[in-house]
Amino acid sequence: MSVIDLARFERLATERHADFERAEPYPHTVIDNFLPADVAEQVLAEFSRTGEGWNSYRHYNEDKLAMTKIERMGPVTQKVFADLQSKPFIALVGKLSGIKGLIADPDLDGAGMHEIKRGGFLNVHTDFLSHTKNHHWSRQINLLIYFNKDWQKDWNGDLELWDDEMTHSVKSITPILNRCVIFHTREKSFHGHPAKLTCPPDVSRKSIALYYFRDEGTKQVLSSTNYRARPEDSVIKRALITVDRQAVRVYSFLKRYTKLSDGVISRFTKRP
Repeated sequence: MSVIDLARFERLATERHADFERAEPYPHTVIDNFLPADVAEQVLAEFSRTGEGWNSYRHYNEDKLAMTKIERMGPVTQKVFADLQSKPFIALVGKLSGIKGLIADPDLDGAGMHEIKRGGFLNVHTDFLSHTKNHHWSRQINLLIYFNKDWQKDWNGDLELWDDEMTHSVKSITPILNRCVIFHTREKSFHGHPAKLTCPPDVSRKSIALYYFRDEGTKQVLSSTNYRARPEDSVIKRALITVDRQAVRVYSFLKRYTKLSDGVISRFTKRP
């Protein structure tokens, strides 16, 4: 039995399709109370129970932890991922977005459970646009669900959606418990939460992420995460963002053309 209310999501997909396409700065929607309340609470509890297997992504453009191994996640979290990857749900994401032929990624490449602790951040960026292992897949949709109870806005951590020219943040979305954000991933879908978190030491910013792809039938150009500087960033910071962006490109190349794991490759860009 699905832990996601598919009937409700189908209504929302129908009602919000036009608004999704017209949304600024790029197609997206925000859905509160996405999961049943008890399911959201159980996923939140399972974050603290998940043991070994977290990858650390700690370099100049981000500082976060990620879990991509389904078998290491809690049972309720596993069920949520299974439902998000089910054919009925994927069909409804297609109905919402208007994008046909969507497919889920069983490897959770770059997706999974994400946790960012005090001092962590994620610089503004556009995501990789092609799958590192399935070379014919283009990335189309990001789905994020947040699990942060009593999150305070002054702790930072809002998801910022930026305009095409990176002149300003158009929309800011607070990552509160059980809030879902779905958006179209494209060349200029700039987003992130670049300000360092100021939450208490025993609090972290928790989310799960899932990406949907489309098989284009031809090999896609390797496209790594494209980090960008904000207008207020200093010359030195801009230079460091650029240098780190190049290192991430090498990281993406290694992921596509070698059998090295994320845990091994991430040491390449790791900062002290």
